[in-house]
Amino acid sequence: MTDPHTDLLAVAASYADPARWPVPLRFDPVERWYARLAGTDTHEVWALSWLPGQGTDLHDHGGSSGAFLVVAGELTEETVSGARLRPHRLAAGTGRRFGPRHVHVVTNHDHQPAVSVHVYRPALRRMTRYRLDAGRLRVADVAEAGIAW
Repeated sequence: MTDPHTDLLAVAASYADPARWPVPLRFDPVERWYARLAGTDTHEVWALSWLPGQGTDLHDHGGSSGAFLVVAGELTEETVSGARLRPHRLAAGTGRRFGPRHVHVVTNHDHQPAVSVHVYRPALRRMTRYRLDAGRLRVADVAEAGIAW
C-alpha cells in the first residue's frame, strides 16, 4: 500500500472532488483555467479545466516530480518516444506519476470538457517549453513561477 503523504497520485486523488476545492471550478473559452489549491513544505496541488481542443505546449516541470489525475472527461498525454510523440489516453479516474525529467503535452481531444488535479514535488519554480525538431527536443522558452503563472 502506498503512503498518501508521499505518493503524489494519492495526494491528487484526495483533491478529486471540485465541490471541496477552495476555489470554484471554472471553464475559460479562451485558455485553460488553472488554480493553485494547496501548498505544503513538500508539494503543491493545482486544478486545471480543459475545454475541447485546449492543451499545453511540450514542456517539463523544472526538475519537479509529479502526478496528475483526470477527475472528469478525458485527456491525452503525449510523451517523447524516439523521434516522435506517443499518445496515451487517460479517462476520468485514471492518472499518471512522473519523474523530474518528464517532458509531455497534455490535450483535451475529446468532445466534452475535462478536469484534472496536478501535484508537484517540490513546488513548481520553472517550466521549460520545447519543440520537437528533426526528432530532437529544442528549448523554445523557460517560464518562471511568479512571472508566467
